[in-house]
Amino acid sequence: MPNVSEEWFRRTVEESWRAQQEEIGSFNLAIFGKTGVGKSTLVNAIFGETIAETGIGEPVTRGHHLYKHASGSLGVFDTEGLEIGKDDETILDELAGLVTDLKKRPVHEQIHVAWYCVGARGGRFEAVEEHFVRRLRELGLPVLVVLTQVPSRDGVPHGRAVELAEHIASLGLPIAAPRPFLTMAEPDSFDGPAHGLEALLDATFRVAPAAVHEALIQAQRIDLARKRKSCQAPIAAAVSAAAAAGASPIPFSDAALLIPIQLGMLSKIALTYNIPFQRATGMAFAMTAAGTGAGRSVVTNLVKLVPGGGTVVGGTISAGVASTITYAMGHAWVEICDRIARGDLSPAILLDSSALRNLFTTEFKTQARKRITGKG
Repeated sequence: MPNVSEEWFRRTVEESWRAQQEEIGSFNLAIFGKTGVGKSTLVNAIFGETIAETGIGEPVTRGHHLYKHASGSLGVFDTEGLEIGKDDETILDELAGLVTDLKKRPVHEQIHVAWYCVGARGGRFEAVEEHFVRRLRELGLPVLVVLTQVPSRDGVPHGRAVELAEHIASLGLPIAAPRPFLTMAEPDSFDGPAHGLEALLDATFRVAPAAVHEALIQAQRIDLARKRKSCQAPIAAAVSAAAAAGASPIPFSDAALLIPIQLGMLSKIALTYNIPFQRATGMAFAMTAAGTGAGRSVVTNLVKLVPGGGTVVGGTISAGVASTITYAMGHAWVEICDRIARGDLSPAILLDSSALRNLFTTEFKTQARKRITGKG
């Protein structure tokens, strides 16, 4: 890596991280249902166990039940301590006041979607619940009805749950999908595997404002394909910026000019995959060092294969080299973050900077060759 101080590096990562998180914003979900229907289990299954481990956080507005998760990309309006069927008017009055107040604020501070959860094991959808769902829609929120704890066998949900879903669908509720979503948040040896979560998440994307889709992609933990696809835009932007920086060839000793561009890209990808800041900083340091060192040798040897991509002459970096290094760094970083998200990398590797650097270097070389040979 070019000679940059650790303090400068950490400060640059932190500034980039904050800027990227602010740009991503927050997806805010309101979730309702009677006690015991599994609301917390459902939220944890889609948005991650860290919610259960750390709690949602501090109330965003005093006197209200909207909480912001520590990740920054998720807010949850959860009426814990209040009971549907007993505290309906209290809940709805509070929600109405909050929705009205938040509509005056930027879109990332508003409530975007409401889930109403019904426990399939209870086998009932009461009149008070029907009334509550209708009132939710009157507040201007898109509402999805979710049947929780639905047993299944061989991909077929239990008949009673299907009957309950058909009954709810027949009521003509003003909901954003024609039928309730049948879900099982956690696999159970008796009730069968987890199911229905992807369909619920897809529907949530459809009804949420487009402006918060990036925050929803970051917050959710079950659709890694969406995360991977979302990372292509920051990689493309960084590659273009790196090419522009290298348009007038710069000495390799001055390659620090590229590092802020690359760190912005790495920060955005790490945020998308929910990599904690402290871990991402150490990983990014290892990645950038490996990318710059490996980049020079790999690209020097293979750059002649780049159609019109420039050359490495006298230790300088051209546009083609700068963009190739950045491309390879971005895609190698995505591969590693994806493996972390899938649990394919042991915690020991993530704490071993040397092992991590070697892993990244190997992936970097693969991605560089793909870029140079046009097979990426």
